[in-house]
Amino acid sequence: MEIILTVSSPPHIYGKDTIEKRMRDVLIALAPACILSVYNYGMHTFIVMAVAVFSAVTAEFLFQKTSHKKVTIDDFSAAITGLLIAFNLPPDIPYWIPAIGSVFAIIAVKQLFGGLGANFVNPALAARAFLLASFPVQMTSWTFAPDAATGATYLAVLKENPAFTPQFSDYMALLFGNMGGCIGETSAIALILGGAYLIARKVISWRIPFSYIGTFALLAFVYGREGFFTGHVFFELISGGLLMGAFFMATDYTTSPISPRGKIIFGIGCGFLTYLIRFYGGYPEGVSYAILIMNLFVPLIDKYVRPRVFGRSKRK
Repeated sequence: MEIILTVSSPPHIYGKDTIEKRMRDVLIALAPACILSVYNYGMHTFIVMAVAVFSAVTAEFLFQKTSHKKVTIDDFSAAITGLLIAFNLPPDIPYWIPAIGSVFAIIAVKQLFGGLGANFVNPALAARAFLLASFPVQMTSWTFAPDAATGATYLAVLKENPAFTPQFSDYMALLFGNMGGCIGETSAIALILGGAYLIARKVISWRIPFSYIGTFALLAFVYGREGFFTGHVFFELISGGLLMGAFFMATDYTTSPISPRGKIIFGIGCGFLTYLIRFYGGYPEGVSYAILIMNLFVPLIDKYVRPRVFGRSKRK
């Protein structure tokens, strides 16, 4: 009998897009924030980022070599994980902390669950949560400038004093990064430019960041820190890691839904949880934990929010 049909495993549609190209676009999108962080906080910040990236890439290489797996460090995913871990650290953090965080993210969160595409939570955020629980003093010491003393972040100020009214200089500090906070919070403008680049290149969907930011903004506008319609919405949006989380971590392919409706539901959940933790929790920031919690709901979202099969009509 003549064989006229050959069945092969998917994917059956091929294109020029690759993992390496998409990861390279993410690195390009992160470049403005990297440059401004070094400009604002000094060379110590550059070394922190270098240590985090080197540790992540080395950990992945050694684990894959010793476990006799294919080495995939050339896909840039480990480098991005290391860089995002550095973005979640204070500028003056000791060098050994980003090294520990990167090794934890790559081995405990990524490789032990099967490698790229198999982890169930974002490795960089899981590493941040691990480091915050393990080294709380070092992880909450903020520097305003290379030679300045440590102080509280704007979110901590809002937590302690809900009646705080930001001035023009406060907005400028957040927009251009001349304030205390994590390395990745160095400049709201740099993060927005990076996020816009990723959306324009179709590396990420607009649905998660827009629904995430929109939900948080709506809740902060309707019910501010002192009651109905008392919040400074734009100030809340550009404070902390909300923009970084919305554009660069909530949109992670592996730990976010695959359907368009699922992405919107995921973003709404992240925005709601961020608002809840920031405004009513004991911790001034809520982005990391909000995204990690929603990561756990992704399988459930994908199960019940599925796109209609092509060519299939609805049941009467």
